[in-house]
Formats: sequence, C-alpha cells, structure tokens
Amino acid sequence: MAAWENLPAAGVSVGSDTSAYILCNPTGDFGSGSGADAPVQPSSTADECAVMPINEALPPDSSFTGASRIPVVNGTRTITMNNSYTNNTNVVIGNVKEYVWRNSSTNMCIYGMRVSLTNTDYNLTEPGKQTFEVNDIARKGWSGKTIDVAYSTVPTTASPIYRIGRTFTSVQHRPGFVDQPITGLGSSPAINGVNVWPTPAGRPTAAEQKADIDTDWVDFTTDANYLDDDGSTNPLSGMSYVRSSCTSGTFTTAADAIRLRQTFQELSADGSTDNPFIEVEVEGVIPN
Repeated sequence: MAAWENLPAAGVSVGSDTSAYILCNPTGDFGSGSGADAPVQPSSTADECAVMPINEALPPDSSFTGASRIPVVNGTRTITMNNSYTNNTNVVIGNVKEYVWRNSSTNMCIYGMRVSLTNTDYNLTEPGKQTFEVNDIARKGWSGKTIDVAYSTVPTTASPIYRIGRTFTSVQHRPGFVDQPITGLGSSPAINGVNVWPTPAGRPTAAEQKADIDTDWVDFTTDANYLDDDGSTNPLSGMSYVRSSCTSGTFTTAADAIRLRQTFQELSADGSTDNPFIEVEVEGVIPN
C-alpha cells in the first residue's frame, strides 16, 4: 500500500510552470476512451496514486492496525440536486459513501469517499433521460495541513482517479485538452472550461485550462455516470483518499464539504449539448 502521493501546498512543477494537480491514471483519455482505448484499472501499488485495500471499509495503510482499522465515521450521504434543471425540486441522483479511519498512536487520519450514481433523469426541462455525470469530486478542510492522497478501485470496476489537485477549481477535460492544468487563472471558479460543442468552437482558451492553488480544497478527477454519453456504464467513482494529521476530537460535518461537478466532458448520444456545468453540494466530514 505504498502508492500514497504527497500533494504539495505549493503545487508541482510542469516544465517552467506550476500546477495544483498531480497525475495519477491518465489512461483512456480521462474516461473519454472506449474499447481498446478505455481506461485501465490499476493493478498494483506500482501504479501512481493507487492503493489496494481488500475492501473499501478497510484503511489503505498498513500502519493502521487493530482498532484503527475500524472506521470512526461510516456514513452514506444522499446526493440531492435542486436547481433549474430539476424545476427547483429535489431529485435524488445517488449517494456518497464516506469513511474516516483514525490511528490514535500516530495522530493520523484517512478520509475516504466514493460516489455511486443511479439511473435517474435529473434534467426535467428536456425530453428523454439525462443522467448526471461526475467528472470531479472536491472536498474542503485542508488548509494548514500536510496531506497525502491516493485512490482505489478495489474490489469494484469503478472509474479510476485520473488526477488530484490542491485546488477548488475543476478543469474540464476532453480529448486533446490539458492533462495537468497550470496556475495563473487569477480567480477560483468551481468549474473552468468551455461549455460549447463541437470543435473548433469548442476549443478552450489557455485561461480555460488553468486552476489556481487553494490549499483548503482537494479535487479528484474521475468519470462516473450510470449511462455515459460515450455509451459506457460506470456509476461508481474510485475510492478517493486523503491522509493527514488529526486530533482525538469528534468530527463535525458541513452541508457543502463535498462538491460534485459535471464538466461537460462529452457530446450526448443524441448530439445535443445536454451536459451543462453543474455543481451539487453534499454533506461531508470536516477534517479536525
């Protein structure tokens, strides 16, 4: 279980630039590929950022032994969308499974979560069925903390985690787009990209492929959808993990601790542009 990666508060070097993101599993063009070009599941901890727990309820760190292998938080949070697409009514589109493991002997905690989406039409303003796609999962509470990150698809065939950033901003990824966005945007939108199709009108500007560092947030890029517009079916994200120091105190939650972002990665099967930029807030644990 040695594939934990440090996620520096100052970012990482990309040529002469700096990026808030590290690359983990960019196979399959971040989920846009299919068939022989589909994403490849990690097979061992030799793969970047990949850990291999026996099951998701166990901590992906061999130093967590005895009682510390039992999660101190084990919760399921409902994903409820309520916006103009749902006609301002509540539509449940899935859930977030959340774990926290605490090693009291080292004062370290691991915060894990994964997304599971349902076959639910969220866009009640359009004919047909539009299922929500999670391209990024962001969670807050890391300011002032040194953090390590990892992910797992064990024991499911969940979507891998393609990159992880110390940033609030999720950057859209399509075939040919930037894998490791650099800093220099000068602002912190929830989603940065171009919400039109097709190319060349759909090509982003340089500014639309940037994300500035925000040390309070970690963003995991994935590709989960009950029925994706590329025809694939993968309603589960990988388990995403953050490891950092913690106290012995109780954990509080916040209604906006976890943000799920749809970044309009692909053209819909019917050729329409029905994958708008959407962010959904979900209750989650705040690191202590």
